[in-house]
Amino acid sequence: MELLSPFHLLIIAAVVVLFFGGRKIPEVMRGMGEGVRSFKEGMRGDSSTNPPAQQAAPPAPAATAEQKK
Repeated sequence: MELLSPFHLLIIAAVVVLFFGGRKIPEVMRGMGEGVRSFKEGMRGDSSTNPPAQQAAPPAPAATAEQKK
């Protein structure tokens, strides 16, 4: 005997539809997908979603006394 037969999956799906309603399910699944994506990026240390910090231009070299003459 399987742990979850197709009949069990149908019952679970019916309960989910009754509990959340047909319109709410896509929103819940979208939120779960975003959460999983965010978790994976956090585990990888991936910061590609954040814009890179702009590096400041190196300061101009200071004029020396010889250059001023």
